[in-house]
Amino acid sequence: MTNLPNKPERLAHHHSEDGRDGEDHHAQEHSGGWLGRFLPGAHSHSHYAAALDPILATDRGIWVLKVSLIGLLCTALVQATIVISSGSVALLADTIHNFADALTAIPLWLAFALSRRARNRRYTYGYGRAEDLAGAVIVIVIFLSAIEVFYQSFEKIIHPAPVSHVGWVAAAAVVGFLGNEMVAIFRLRVGREINSAALVADGLHSQADGFSSLGVLVGAAGVWLGFPLADPIVGIGLGIAILWASASAAREMWLRLMDATDPQVTALIEHTAVAVPGVVAVPDVRLRWVGHRQHAELHITVDGQLPTTASHVVAENVRHKLFHALPALQEIMVHIDPVETQPGCEHLITAHHHL
Repeated sequence: MTNLPNKPERLAHHHSEDGRDGEDHHAQEHSGGWLGRFLPGAHSHSHYAAALDPILATDRGIWVLKVSLIGLLCTALVQATIVISSGSVALLADTIHNFADALTAIPLWLAFALSRRARNRRYTYGYGRAEDLAGAVIVIVIFLSAIEVFYQSFEKIIHPAPVSHVGWVAAAAVVGFLGNEMVAIFRLRVGREINSAALVADGLHSQADGFSSLGVLVGAAGVWLGFPLADPIVGIGLGIAILWASASAAREMWLRLMDATDPQVTALIEHTAVAVPGVVAVPDVRLRWVGHRQHAELHITVDGQLPTTASHVVAENVRHKLFHALPALQEIMVHIDPVETQPGCEHLITAHHHL
């Protein structure tokens, strides 16, 4: 017998508890970067983000994208004006990366806006997966920006050109670092708070950009000391750093698109469900992310002599406990397996449908 949810969405389930008993696979990490230790609330050591209404979480994601888009565009424009007059390929690479980072906010913004739409008969899980697809686009943009950086750097080695206004290049590098690091803090903090892998990937992108800007500063110092090849060499180093960031972001998006989840969260679901009175065992648990929300399916074993109504109550109690334990959980489907004299024989009817 399958216990169907009473509501099509979890929006009707409101409680004052914050449900911090769960554990997200990234929420325990630092939310900020180098500047995070100086900004209040920039770190988060919570093992699970606070329960947020899906609409509120989406609004927070859109807000941080607006702020970061404006911040990175201003940073890139300041650097672009100096690139024109200086001819620094390392600064050009950093500026290209900053423009690319700013523009990645647009598809993610559209995805967050799309996720607000209600699910329907065609998109029965809603539109949350658009957020993960936007994250994949971000990974591609990061990779392509690294290719452009390599091209510009090798071109400068083959056809050397002098770098002028070294002092301004150094100043632009500092501006790039500060702008990117502050944006990274906001993106990582909110991304982990609302459990958005795409927004976290974008934050990692910004953080890599910040350290790339420091590399530009090193290149400018090399040119000032009389070593002009320092500029394109640093550009190549920045390209490698960008590739590393793209690999990290790609791994995050691969896990999300492949419905991977933290085994500790799966164990949490099992322990929470089996502790509910009336539950004999929890033989099967499935959990997936759809955007920044989770959907779960699980089997629970109950006494086969229980009336249907009583079994339904047990299942609803399991759902209730899990909603509190995992704040990002939007919906749970519970299948009830009654304990029989020969356990498992009730599934022989459908056994040939399973591999």
